[in-house]
Amino acid sequence: MASDELTPGEEHLSDERVVADRVAKLARLRERGVEPYAYSYETTHGAAEAVALFQAHEQAHGAEEMGERVRVAGRLVSRRVMGKSTFGHVADRTGRVQLYLRVNDLGAEYELLDLVDLGDWVGAEGTLFRTRTGEVSLKVSSFQLLAKALRPLPLGKEEVDAETGERIVHSGFTDVEARYRQRYADLAVNPAVRDTFVLRARIVSALRRFLDERGFIEVETPILQPLYGGALARPFTTHHNALDMQLYLRIADELYLKRLIVGGMERVYEIGKDFRNEGLSRFHNPEFTMLEFYAAYLDYEGVMRLTEELLSHVAREALGERPVTFGGHEISFAAPFARYSMFEALQEIGGVDVPGSTEDQLRDRVRTLGFSADDVKAMGRGKLIDELFGALVEPKLIRPTFITDYPREMSPLAKPKRGDEALTERFELIVAGKELCNAYSELNDPIDQRERFEAQKRLALAGDEETQPIDEDFLRAMEFGMPPTGGFGMGVDRLTMILSGQPSIRDVILFPTMRPE
Repeated sequence: MASDELTPGEEHLSDERVVADRVAKLARLRERGVEPYAYSYETTHGAAEAVALFQAHEQAHGAEEMGERVRVAGRLVSRRVMGKSTFGHVADRTGRVQLYLRVNDLGAEYELLDLVDLGDWVGAEGTLFRTRTGEVSLKVSSFQLLAKALRPLPLGKEEVDAETGERIVHSGFTDVEARYRQRYADLAVNPAVRDTFVLRARIVSALRRFLDERGFIEVETPILQPLYGGALARPFTTHHNALDMQLYLRIADELYLKRLIVGGMERVYEIGKDFRNEGLSRFHNPEFTMLEFYAAYLDYEGVMRLTEELLSHVAREALGERPVTFGGHEISFAAPFARYSMFEALQEIGGVDVPGSTEDQLRDRVRTLGFSADDVKAMGRGKLIDELFGALVEPKLIRPTFITDYPREMSPLAKPKRGDEALTERFELIVAGKELCNAYSELNDPIDQRERFEAQKRLALAGDEETQPIDEDFLRAMEFGMPPTGGFGMGVDRLTMILSGQPSIRDVILFPTMRPE
C-alpha cells in the first residue's frame, strides 16, 4: 500500500491493523466528546468555487488575503504536519483547496488533528489567502470532523511538474476489476471517473430535451412482463409468488410503446433499463439503458433525419466544441451520415453476394467464421446474414453509417420495403464499428404481423434461442388499428462510451454486472 494513501504511522501496518487503529481513534474521539459522524454541515462554496472566488477578488483588488469567510467540506486527501501548523487538501465534487491550520487559530481543536486520517470527511471555515508558494489556501479558524473513514482509500501519489507547475496524480487504484467492483472507492479517488458519469448525465438530459421539444411524451412501461418481445434475445425469467406465474425482465420497450401509439399518444419515448441473458463483453452488459421512441406518421426515412438531428444535438450539448474521439478515431456527428443498403455493404465491404448465394453457400461462409456445424445448422437465413455482416462489415464502419433495407427474416416487426417485399424498411446506425441505433417503418398490418410471429415460432422450434414469441395481446392491440409509425432504439451506454472515449461499457455503467469474486 503506497504511503500517500495513509496517515503517517500507518505505512507499515496491514489493512486489518489500519482499520483497527482507526477504530481506536474513533473511540478516543468519543471519549473527548467529539461525535465523529455529523448530521450536517452548511457550506458556502465548493472547493474549486472558493479558489475561483479568491482569484476574482485578487484580480479586482490585488489583495493577498480576503476578509470574507468561507466554509468548505470534503475528504481530506493530503496532509503535511509542520510543528504547530498543518497543510492539507480537502477535495469535493468541484475540485480541491488547500487548508492551512495553526494551533494559534484553532486552540484545542488543533489537537483533534492527531485523530484525523486521510480519507476522513471534514468541514473547515476561514479566510482565503495565497501562500508564499503561490497556492490559494484557506486559513482555518474552525475545523470539524464530519465522518471518520475506517478503511484507507487508495489515493495514490502526487507530484508537481517542475517545468509547468502542473499537479500530476498517479492513481493508487489501478486494478480495473477492483475498480468496477468497488465503484465507491473508484469515484472517491479518480476525478476523471466522476467526470465520465457527469457527462453521462448531460447526455441523458440532452436526449430528453431534444425529444420533449419535439412533442414527445416520456412514459414508463413494465419491466416485469408476462411475455418478452421487441427484440431477438434471450430473457431473464423470474416467478411471481402471489400470482404463481412466470414473468420475464423486458428485453425491449417496443411492444408496449406501440400499444400507446394505438391508444392515440402519437409521440412517446422511454429511457429505461432492459435486460438480456447474454454474454459479457466490453460492449455488452446484461443490464443496460435504452432510449426508444415512436412517432406516428413517420417512416424510416423520417426517423433517419431525426436521428441525424438528435445525435448532432447531443454531441454538441454534451461536449460543446470538443471533438468526439473513440478508439483512436475522430468521429463527426455532422449530417448527413453515410448510407449503404445491407446487401450493398456486404457486397462492397464484406465481399459477400447475398442475393446471388444459396442458403447452403451462406452456411458454408458462416462456418468459416468459427461457428460449429450444429450452431450453423440451427441458423435461419436472416441469422446467417446477420453473422456475416457482424463479422465482415460492421467492424470496418467507423464514421456514422446508416445500414438500410434488412432482409424480412431479420426484422419481424418492420414494414416490407416498398418495391421489394423480401426486404424491410429498417436501418441500423453503425458508429465506431458497432451498432448504435436500430429503427423501422413499423409494421402496422396485424395479419402480416401474425405471419411474421408464426415464422419466428418455426425458427424457435428449429433451435434458435433468440426469436420473437407470439404476443396475442399485442396482436389484439394492432387489430384496433395502428397509424403509420416510425420507431427507434439506441443504447445509451454505447452512446456514452463513444462520446466519452471509454473503451468498455463497464466504464460508463456505475455498477456493472461482474462474475462472483
